[in-house]
Amino acid sequence: MQKQETACADFCAQCRGEAAAERVTMSIQIITDSASDILPPHRPEITVLPMTITFGETQYRDGVDLSHHRFYEQMVESEELPQTSQINPMQFTEAFREQAEAGNVSIAVVISSKLSGTYQSACIAAADFPEGVYVVDSESAAMGERILVERALQLADEGLEASEIVRRLEEEKKNICVVALLDTLEYLKRGGRISKSAAAIGGLLSIKPVVTVKEGEVCLLGKARGSKNGNNLLIQEISKTPGIDFEKPICLGYAGFSDAMLQKYIGDSRALWEDHVEQLEIGTIGAAIGTHVGPGAFGVAFFKKQCRP
Repeated sequence: MQKQETACADFCAQCRGEAAAERVTMSIQIITDSASDILPPHRPEITVLPMTITFGETQYRDGVDLSHHRFYEQMVESEELPQTSQINPMQFTEAFREQAEAGNVSIAVVISSKLSGTYQSACIAAADFPEGVYVVDSESAAMGERILVERALQLADEGLEASEIVRRLEEEKKNICVVALLDTLEYLKRGGRISKSAAAIGGLLSIKPVVTVKEGEVCLLGKARGSKNGNNLLIQEISKTPGIDFEKPICLGYAGFSDAMLQKYIGDSRALWEDHVEQLEIGTIGAAIGTHVGPGAFGVAFFKKQCRP
């Protein structure tokens, strides 16, 4: 009888612990922008605010009335690059107020402040709330921003309070690695990031640039001739890191209509993943970064292992 009572007490304690953890999780809402490329269906603890994409005189809400697939269709058909608009303070104010009225704490994880004014908009809105609102500059975008949002959910699931989650995110975001292979230089040329002559020579030589996000900005890591060499360069760049922290989120993404090149890369880099994860998370790269890289690009985002003394 005593053993049964002890077992029941342990079970109830476990239930109370799980319920408490659930209450903590549900009281924290992660608010992000559509540059994180998080599409529905997603967890109810995430709110995604859509950026505005403009083709000519027509405006769309990113990921709402303009899918990633349709975005690339229009991008290929259009002679001019689309324009992306930052989220304004009012959008954040409405989101923060909705959560505050529901008794929830808001943690906004947003696109790099060096790539968009969205972070500033979130800070302006947060100033109207004396407590219960936090803003984190992801210093990344697309897959890198996405895994930081997912990391925030992991920490909330562990029962951490919002202030501690924010502290951990600020610390751990420095260990995010984003590496991507571009299929063409055309859209970098159209966006004014490289010269027409450099793009022409690159096209003739089948140059595939490899890029990363460093201190919140997109930087060129190297160039490879052909997709095979590009795959190898991606693998080499990942191998230069202290290693992948498989206890934290990992995401692979592709821009455009097909994930064929990404699947080839996954096959070529199997040694990096096998024996660590059963399945890799794959998403699509949307307008915020897709405008600059064009269709056919793909990449990976992960948390680097921390070097221990």
